[in-house]
Amino acid sequence: MEYIIIFITGIIATTLGTLAGGGGLISLPMMLLLGMPVHSAIGANKVSNTVSSFSSFLHLYRQKKIALKECYWIIPVSLCGGLSGGFIASLISEQHLYVIAIILLLFAFVTSVIGKRDFAGKHALQPSKVSIPGLYGIGIYDGLFGPGQGTLMFYLFAYLKIDYIRAVAYVRLATFSSCVGAAMMYIVSGKVIWGLTIALLCGSVIGAQIGVRIAAKLKPNYIKPILRIVTLAIIIQVFVENVL
Repeated sequence: MEYIIIFITGIIATTLGTLAGGGGLISLPMMLLLGMPVHSAIGANKVSNTVSSFSSFLHLYRQKKIALKECYWIIPVSLCGGLSGGFIASLISEQHLYVIAIILLLFAFVTSVIGKRDFAGKHALQPSKVSIPGLYGIGIYDGLFGPGQGTLMFYLFAYLKIDYIRAVAYVRLATFSSCVGAAMMYIVSGKVIWGLTIALLCGSVIGAQIGVRIAAKLKPNYIKPILRIVTLAIIIQVFVENVL
């Protein structure tokens, strides 16, 4: 039964995550509520996001929504960030990581509430003193924990005046890059529970394909109120069951 729940969670979380970021705010707490160790739950997210995010990016690239010459540099920056975050997470005990997880979930939730983004700009994405450290820092956060990473990237691209559909593609490429690095760390450390991870991965790939096909039609503002309510409810559940 838990495989089915995680599979469905993957579909819902990745669909929402593709459209507006924050999918990990649903998938990670749900896996924790099902009893997965926190390191294994984070590792499952990293492995599944590696595949699902690349599949959605590839779809947008084939639709000629973006050009590789504008975004190729995202890969090494986010990869280094993910490796850094994954290495830091492997050194933290499970008890301490639960506490850090709650803090980061709350931070990501508050960020999703106060953040404003309109994606009205048409600027080209370029390496800069804002984009490079921004992507690297979010990559570290993604490797360390992850939920809210996509949302934070949307805020960054909105600040850089990137239009919505290109922002979706760049978020997915950056997510793929940082998750490759982080997933490697979790696999090498033996934290990945492969049966549950594959169930999440299959659901995530389906969710990613659903998300990119409606991204051009559905504005993220329609997703944010629902995401906030679900996120807050799950944060309370995880806090009560794992901290109190």
